[in-house]
Amino acid sequence: MTKTQKIVSAGLLVAFYALIFALEQILPARAMLFTVLKKGAIYALVAVSMNMLNGFTGLFSLGQAGFMLVGAYAYGIFTVPVAERVNVYQYFDGGIIQFTVPVVVALVMAGIAAALFAALVGLPVLRLKSDYLAIATLGFAEIIRAVFQWEKLGPITNGSNLLRKFPTFDSFNITNADGEVMVYLSTFVPFVITGVCVFLMVLLLKSSYGRAFRAIRDDERAAEAMGINLFAHKELSFVISSFFAGVGGAMLAMYQTTVQASAFKSAMTYEILLIVVIGGLGSVTGSCVGSFLFIAASEWWLRGLDSGTFMGISAPTIFRSGFRKVVFAVIIMAIVLFYRKGIMGDSEFSLKGIAAFFKRLFGAKRKRPGTEGG
Repeated sequence: MTKTQKIVSAGLLVAFYALIFALEQILPARAMLFTVLKKGAIYALVAVSMNMLNGFTGLFSLGQAGFMLVGAYAYGIFTVPVAERVNVYQYFDGGIIQFTVPVVVALVMAGIAAALFAALVGLPVLRLKSDYLAIATLGFAEIIRAVFQWEKLGPITNGSNLLRKFPTFDSFNITNADGEVMVYLSTFVPFVITGVCVFLMVLLLKSSYGRAFRAIRDDERAAEAMGINLFAHKELSFVISSFFAGVGGAMLAMYQTTVQASAFKSAMTYEILLIVVIGGLGSVTGSCVGSFLFIAASEWWLRGLDSGTFMGISAPTIFRSGFRKVVFAVIIMAIVLFYRKGIMGDSEFSLKGIAAFFKRLFGAKRKRPGTEGG
C-alpha cells in the first residue's frame, strides 16, 4: 500500500467514525440502526478473533462462547458498584469482592481472564487436531458455563442469578446536571473499542508471528522444518484470540446490561463461526462486513417475516413466528453455494480492489480476438 493509499484509507476511516458519531446525535436513541451497529461491532471483534485462530492459524476451535463468558463475568464482577452489591448478590451476602475498577481496566482484565483460561485449556487440547480439537474446545465451553452457575461460586459469580447494575454503553453518554443526555456516545464507544482491538490484531498478523501462523495453517511439517515451534505458536494464537474474545464478551455484557451464564450457549459460537465463513476464512475485513450483514439480516431486515407483514406485503398465514429463520437459512445457503470462500475469500477490503471492481463493472468491453482494425 502506497503512502497516498494509506492517507486516503485513514481519511475514510475517520469519516466513517465521524458519520457514526453524527448519526447518533441526529437519529432517535432507540433507533434499530444503533442496535445493529452496537451488536455488529461486538460480533465483528469476536469474529476477527476467531478468524485469527481458524482462518489464519488453521486451528478449528469452537470454544469462543466459553471465553466470551469468562470475559463477561470478569467485567461484571469487577465493575458492579460496591453500594449495589448487596442488591445484586442478595443471596450471597453481597459477595466477597468489595471493590470496583474503571471500565477500561475491567475490559483489559476481562481479556486477561479469558487468556489465562485459554492458556490452561490449550496445554492439553492444542495437541489435538481438526475435529478432535473442535470437540474438546466445545466441551470446555459447556463445562465452564456449568461451573460459573455452581452455587458454591455464588459469592463471586452470583451463581445462576443475574449480574447487573454494572456500567453499560449508555454510561458513556455525556449528561447535564439534570441527567439529560447532551452527547450520545453509546454507539460510538463500542466502535472505538472494536477498532482498537482489530487494529492490534492486524498488526500482529502482519508481523513475523502472523507469518508463522499462516505457515502453520498451510503446512505444519514445512513450518516445523523452517524452525517454527508449532505448539508455542498455536498456544500464542489460541491465547491472543481468547483475549480478544474475552473483551468481546465484556462488551456483550455492556450491550445486554446483564450477565448470565445460560446465555452463552454453543449456538453463540456457531453464529460467530457462520460470520467468519460468510466473510471469508483468512479475511479480517470479511469478518467485519459479515458480522454487520449477519446482525442486520437476523435482527432487523427480516423481522417482518415473524409478524405477518414484510416489505408492504401482508401474509399472516405465511409470515409468522419462525419464518424469518427459514428465509435466513436459505440466504446463507445461497451465499455458501455462490461464494464458496465467503464474500471476501482470503482477500481484504482495499481501495485498489474497489477501483478494480468498478473498472471491470463500467470499463470498456474487451474486443474479441481478430476484430482489431487494419
